[in-house]
Amino acid sequence: MNKKFVYFICVVAAMGGLLFGYDWVVIGGAKPFYEVYFGIADSATMQGLAMTVALVGCMIGATLCGTLADSIGRKRLLIVSSLIFFFSALATGAFNGFEAFLCARFAGGVGIGVASGLSPMYIAEVSPSSIRGRLVSLNQMTIVLGILGAQVTNWLIADDIPDGVVAADSWNVLMGWRWMFWAAAVPSAAFFALALFVPESPRWLMLKGRRSEAEAIIKRLGYGSVEMADGEQKAKRQDGNWRRLMQCSRVLALGLFIAVFQQWCGTNVIFNYAQEIFQGAGYEVGDVLFNIVITGIANVVFTIVAINTVDRWGRRSLMLLGAGGLCLVYLVLGCCYYMQVTGAFMVVLVVAAIGCYAMTLGPCTWVLISELFPNSVRAVAVSLCTFALWVGSSTLTYTFPLLNGALGSYGTFWIYSAVCAVGFIFLFFRLPETKGKSLEQLEKEFSQADARN
Repeated sequence: MNKKFVYFICVVAAMGGLLFGYDWVVIGGAKPFYEVYFGIADSATMQGLAMTVALVGCMIGATLCGTLADSIGRKRLLIVSSLIFFFSALATGAFNGFEAFLCARFAGGVGIGVASGLSPMYIAEVSPSSIRGRLVSLNQMTIVLGILGAQVTNWLIADDIPDGVVAADSWNVLMGWRWMFWAAAVPSAAFFALALFVPESPRWLMLKGRRSEAEAIIKRLGYGSVEMADGEQKAKRQDGNWRRLMQCSRVLALGLFIAVFQQWCGTNVIFNYAQEIFQGAGYEVGDVLFNIVITGIANVVFTIVAINTVDRWGRRSLMLLGAGGLCLVYLVLGCCYYMQVTGAFMVVLVVAAIGCYAMTLGPCTWVLISELFPNSVRAVAVSLCTFALWVGSSTLTYTFPLLNGALGSYGTFWIYSAVCAVGFIFLFFRLPETKGKSLEQLEKEFSQADARN
């Protein structure tokens, strides 16, 4: 294997994850300031719209991802997504009207939706089986680095907030939140420049009948021509074949469940509603930003653990560990909110939840949905799963303040605990192990299972 080249193209593809993570979380730090600027601090409806409009864009971007990836190729779509990130970052910070701000956030969401499905799919298609989990997990690493980058950027940009009161004429309200969004333009430009140098996916080239080009790229990758050649017979099938996808109904249902469960497990509300969660634990706004950085560091550290275990422990073991661990952590967290516990212990519990998620459900979900499906329908299937994931994220984000208001923080986290318990049971009976197997070998095994059922 040409290790340096393989790692280079996987890291470049994973930059889509970096921008996905940054753009997804930056709004949490900007939230207290743009709400005052746009005069929506007292409107729960407008606040919810500002937080969820990007998620609507994510769903549309995810829907388009499969069709575009099959029609124009993985590489070109990586370049397109980098441009979407670049211009949406500039526009979001530049607009003075709330409606224009929403449009820019929507465009950024489209970029997130495209990148969230495309980056792990591309990495899976160019990776050798023995380290595919590790390489696809690089995408999750860049996501959490993007999250941490947004958290640190928000913390550094924001001026001190006297007495925890956000003044309408403060620099944070007038300009600070703009720079939080503009900062994403720099990595977006780097992503665009580097994406020009990555090759096309050889599996996509085979699907298009461009054998000589695929062989040339396989030679540059320096590994497993036999492994790739196994996919040539599949290349004769019509790509994007919906009938073929429906024949994989069992594995498609598994992929959809995994995608939605990653969101409904509840961990991502900590990033989007960190202000409310930490304030509920007794912290002021200024301390909240610092605590958010702590959660971001934990996210990175435990993702590194995942990268070093996903190909040794396996996807199934980590997914079960994540579902069971979060079930217990949320149960304890809900009890602490119920008993009105405040202070550092609450931060420890939140960090424990993030750590458990970061080394299990976070990366393993992307690994699984990028490797479960046949070569001929992978782009469409990954697109559907990514769409389902963002539907799950949207419903989670929208319902958290409603649940929190109606049931309190304790009731909300007890519900997430119950969801994790259901997820554990489902995965225990339905999720097979996929580590160490080529994409073509997995396709054969799943096809045989579908035929038996």
